[in-house]
Amino acid sequence: MASSSSAGFDRHLTIFSPEGRLYQVEYAFKAINNGGITSVGVRGTDSAVVITQKKVPDKLIVPETVTHMFQLTENHGCVMTGNIADARAQVERARYEAAEWRYKFGYEIPVDQLAMRVADISQLYTQQAAMRPLGCTMMLIGHDIERGPQLFKSDPAGYYVGYKATSAGVKMVEANNILEKKIKKNPQWTKDEAIEIAISTLSTVVSMDFKPSEIEVAVVSGDDPKFRLLTETEIEGHLTAIAERD
Repeated sequence: MASSSSAGFDRHLTIFSPEGRLYQVEYAFKAINNGGITSVGVRGTDSAVVITQKKVPDKLIVPETVTHMFQLTENHGCVMTGNIADARAQVERARYEAAEWRYKFGYEIPVDQLAMRVADISQLYTQQAAMRPLGCTMMLIGHDIERGPQLFKSDPAGYYVGYKATSAGVKMVEANNILEKKIKKNPQWTKDEAIEIAISTLSTVVSMDFKPSEIEVAVVSGDDPKFRLLTETEIEGHLTAIAERD
């Protein structure tokens, strides 16, 4: 009998331990924190915002080629947290699913359906030994014609749900605590307010003042439903507004 509590059950993806746990799936959640990056998503009254840290690990790397933000369709996009190679594989699959929906039904896939499809595929990876779970989490934003701004998160276990505000990565618990306090008053945030709430939350949990080149911010809104990344000049404007307010 092995002395550790996992007793070899972590070697098999498809076998439950006696406590009813799948250790490989739990390890996939730990892999999300390996990059040391935190991402935050916030939903306003007519906009949805995602923000993440931008860390360039080597001075020889071209900074423009380092990103955690990905466009999935014209109006939907996501921020990926965790293993970036796994993240790109999941993004490619999400783009394929969105394109297939467009081809079949003639209109763009709703955000909740895309989140559900990505989560379903992740769940499949937890019950087939042929594929390991992906060590990344996807935070999706989009603007729904009927429901307005949408923010969804999907994890390696195949769980997905819609959020008013959420976070992922190494400082997820701390960020969620801050967001819960801000959400408690049920605020009606404009696009600019949502962006600044997301930036200030991320800045607080990682305990640093950002330069525009150190974060990536993407937004969708009712006025401009297309998924787009903010330029460094726009980010600078929001950082200045936060500094003046504080």
